[in-house]
Amino acid sequence: MIRNLAIGDTVAFTKTLGESDVYLFAGITGDLSPNHVNEEYGRTTRYGGRIAHGMLVLSLASNTSTMIQAKAQQACVSYGYDRVRFLEGVLIGDTLTVTYRITEIDQDADKSFADIEIRNQRGDLCAVATHILKFFDAPLA
Repeated sequence: MIRNLAIGDTVAFTKTLGESDVYLFAGITGDLSPNHVNEEYGRTTRYGGRIAHGMLVLSLASNTSTMIQAKAQQACVSYGYDRVRFLEGVLIGDTLTVTYRITEIDQDADKSFADIEIRNQRGDLCAVATHILKFFDAPLA
């Protein structure tokens, strides 16, 4: 049973993506696409510069799911992301705000579903997804 959560519960997290974030992510994943690591190439694209990896942008949602877990005060794990879309390129130096809002609670399956929206400092919607958490009948340690 999921405790201490309700539909509509919302948390948010804001971070400016720096060059080091992009380069560290590129090194960890091996994704050295010129979109991310070659400024001269990036200037030739519609974005006018290097962009962050979509998965790096989405990974910021991990913090918000941890914030929800803390609110629930119950053990859970990520069950996955559905309907992930990268709508706008995120430039190095953009400040992103991730909003995580509980939209459904399935008590029989011990799962919660949340809408994720990631917006830049101009309010542009950069990425969206649905996140699923699987809860366990145990308190946080």
